[in-house]
Amino acid sequence: MWMNDPNGMVYYDGEYHLFYQHYPDSTVWGPMHWGHAVSKDMIHWEHLPIALYPDSLGYIFSGSAVVDQQNTSGLGTAGNPPMVTIFTYHLMEGEKAGRNDYQTQGLAYSLDKGRTWKKYERNPVLPSSGIKDFRDPKVFWHDGSRQWIMTLAVTDHVELYGSKDLKSWSKLSEFGKTYGAHGGVWECPDLFSLTIEGQQKWVLLLSINPGGLHGGSATQYFVGHFDGKQFTSDNPPKTTLWLDYGKDNYAGVTWSNIPASDGRRLFLGWMSNWQYANVVPTKEWRSAMTIPRELSLARTQAGIRLMQQPVKELSGIRAASNEIPAQSVNGLVDLSGKLPFERSMAELVLEFDSVGAGADFGVELSNSKSQRIRIGFDAAKKNFYIDRSQSGNNDFSKEFAGIHTAPGSAMNGTVKMHLIIDVASVELFANGGEVAMTDIFFPDEPYRQIKLYAAKSAVRLKSGTFTPLQSIWSGNAATAAK
Repeated sequence: MWMNDPNGMVYYDGEYHLFYQHYPDSTVWGPMHWGHAVSKDMIHWEHLPIALYPDSLGYIFSGSAVVDQQNTSGLGTAGNPPMVTIFTYHLMEGEKAGRNDYQTQGLAYSLDKGRTWKKYERNPVLPSSGIKDFRDPKVFWHDGSRQWIMTLAVTDHVELYGSKDLKSWSKLSEFGKTYGAHGGVWECPDLFSLTIEGQQKWVLLLSINPGGLHGGSATQYFVGHFDGKQFTSDNPPKTTLWLDYGKDNYAGVTWSNIPASDGRRLFLGWMSNWQYANVVPTKEWRSAMTIPRELSLARTQAGIRLMQQPVKELSGIRAASNEIPAQSVNGLVDLSGKLPFERSMAELVLEFDSVGAGADFGVELSNSKSQRIRIGFDAAKKNFYIDRSQSGNNDFSKEFAGIHTAPGSAMNGTVKMHLIIDVASVELFANGGEVAMTDIFFPDEPYRQIKLYAAKSAVRLKSGTFTPLQSIWSGNAATAAK
C-alpha cells in the first residue's frame, strides 16, 4: 500500500530503523501511520508491524527518532535507555474547519528496541504556534550546548528549539525566510555536521513542495555554521543548492546514532514526486526509497558542496563484475549480448575521456517495445541529463515525461558516471558524487538492452565495469509478495 517520506531513521544495537509515512488501507495518500522496517545492512529489510497509528490528536506525519542514551527524558532507565520518536500530529478536523493550529509535535517511546511504542501521556510536547505548516521535527543531541536540538519546518523557514529532556521545548532561533528556494512550503529539515579539511561545517537539508528545480517536490541544502542556537549559511541568500537534480528524490534525511567508530553520515530519500505520486501506474510497489547514500563535503570550483556515494554495503548484492573494454564510441554501441542485463538490475561505472566541446553521450536502456531512457552528458550545454520522454508509460501525468538536467563539466576532458539501475529507477552519481540524479520510470516490459551512445561526435570509453545486482527479495518470497 501507500508509502512516502522516510521517518525516524535511527541506528540502535546493530539495527538500522526505517519508519515511513504509510497508509495501510490504500495505494493513495490517506490517514498517515508510521510503517516500520529494520535492517542490519541498509540493503536487506525486515518488515515490522506498524509502529504508530493515528489517534485523537491527529494523523502521524513526519518526524525523527533518537536514542536517549542518558535517559534525559526519564522514560527509560540508565540500563535500558529509551528510543524516542518525535513527530507531527496533523488534526484533519482542524484543517477542514479552517483553523491554523492543527499541527503539533508529539512524542512516543520504546523500551524494547523499537518493537512496541507507547505515546507520551502529555502529548503534544510542542503545541502549535498558530501557523498551519508547523511540522517534521528532526532532533539531535548537541554536545556543545548540552541539549537536544529540534529543527522544525514552518511554512517558509525553519525554527530551532532546544530541550534538556525531549519533553519541554523552547524556541532558539529562525533561519531561511530570505534564503534558498521559496516556490512552495518547506518540509523535512535535517541539521548535522560534517568535517572538511579538518574543519567542522554544518549542513541543513530542506525539502520544498512545490518549487523543485524540475517542478513539484525536491530537496535543497545549505552549508554553514551552528553555535547551539543559530544556524548561519555560508552562501548568499539567493543561492540555491539542490541535493539531487533528478525529479524523484524527496523528503530525505539522515540516520541518527551512527556509532563514532563508523562515522558516516547516511542518507535515504523517498523516490517519487508529489506531482504524480498518487497516480503512478503501479500497485504492489507503491513507492520506494533511494539507495542509501553516504554524504560528505568537498571543495569544488563553485565552493564547498555535498558529495553523495552509494553505501559500501551494496557489495553484499554485487555479483561478478564484467569489464567493458576501452573503445571509441560513435553512434550506438550495443552491449546487450555481452553483458548479463536480463534482470534489469545492475551497477555501471564508466569513465569517458577525449570529451570534446560538442560531445553528447551516455548510456541507453531500452526494451523490445522501443521504449528507452537515456542517462548522459551534453558538453555543449555543460550538463548531465536523464531523458525519460520515451521511457514507457508516461500517460498518467503530464508532468512525468521529460528531460531533467544537472549542471556539470568534463574535468580535464574526462567524465565519470556511476549508475545504480533497477527495474523502475536509475540513480546517477557523476564525477565522484558531485552530481546526483534520481528518476523513476515505468516501461511496459523491463529494459534488457543496454547501449552506449555518442550522438554528435565520438568519445572514448576509457574504462567500464558492469556488475549485476542481486534482488534484495531473493529467498524471501513471502515478504516480496506483500
